[in-house]
Amino acid sequence: MRTSRHVWGYYLMLTPPILLVLIYEIFPLFGLIIAFQDFVPGKGMFGSTFIGWDNFIYMFQLKESSQIFYNTIFIAVSKIVLNLIVPLIFALMLNEVLQNTLKRWIQTIVYLPHFMSWVILAGVLTNLLASDGIFNSVITALGFESIFFLGSNTWFPVVIIGSDVWKEFGFNAVIFLAALTAINPSLYEAAKIDGASKFHQLRYVTIPGIAPTIVLLACLGVGKIMNAGFEQIFNLYNPAVYASGDIIDTYVYRIGLTQHQYGLATAVGTLKSVVGFILVVLSWKLADKWANYRIF
Repeated sequence: MRTSRHVWGYYLMLTPPILLVLIYEIFPLFGLIIAFQDFVPGKGMFGSTFIGWDNFIYMFQLKESSQIFYNTIFIAVSKIVLNLIVPLIFALMLNEVLQNTLKRWIQTIVYLPHFMSWVILAGVLTNLLASDGIFNSVITALGFESIFFLGSNTWFPVVIIGSDVWKEFGFNAVIFLAALTAINPSLYEAAKIDGASKFHQLRYVTIPGIAPTIVLLACLGVGKIMNAGFEQIFNLYNPAVYASGDIIDTYVYRIGLTQHQYGLATAVGTLKSVVGFILVVLSWKLADKWANYRIF
C-alpha cells in the first residue's frame, strides 16, 4: 500500500502535462475532418458539406503546390545538414582550446542566440540586411552593388538557412562536446606514442569516438524534413519572396486564416502531418539500426 501511494503521487504529478497534450495535441485531431468538407464556419464541422478527397485533388492541381513542397524540403534538409556539420566542426575546434576559461566564454557566447525568439532576431536581421544596413554598407564600400537580401528569391533562402545555423550551431555543439568528453584519454596518449599527428588523432580517434552520436543525430534529423521553421520564415518573408521562401506551414496559415480556405488549408496540413509521421517513424528505425538508439 505504501508503494502504491507513492506511485499515485507520480501519476498525479503527470496529470497537468497529460491534460495539456490532450487539449492541444489530441483533441484538435478531430478537426482533420475539415479536410474532407466544404467547411463553412457558420455551419461548423457537423453541418458543412462532405466532399471527400476534393480538397486534396485541388491541392495537387495548384501550380504553387509543387514549389511549396520543394521549398519546405530544400530549406529543411539544408538546415539539418548544416546544423550537423557546422556544430561538429565548431566542437572539434573548441575542444582543442586548452584554456578552460576562454573555452567556457566562447561556448557561452555562441549558444546565447539559441535562447532568443525569432521575433527579436527577425528585427535584428532586418536592420542588418537593409539597404543601408551593415552588410550592404560593407558591400558598397568594396565597390559592389547593394543586395536586397530579404526581397530577392536568390538570397532569401540563403538568409533563412544561414541565420538558422548561426542561431543554433552553438547550442547543438554542446552535444558533440559531451560526446568528445566520453572518449578515453588513453587513446590519445597511445596515438601520441605511436607518432600520430593532430590530424591523425582526429581521423582515427576523435571521429570514430563520436561517430555514433553523428549517426544518431543524422537519423533523427530525417523526422524533421517537413519542418522548415514557421516562426523564422513568417517573421522574415514577404510577398516578393513567396516563390523561394513559402513553405507548407506559412502557406497553410496564409490560405487558411487570411484567405479563409479552411478545407484546403487543413488538407495541406494533414498531408504534411501524415508524411511527417512516416518520416519520424523512419528516423526511429534508422536510429535503432545504425546508432542502437531506442525510444520505446
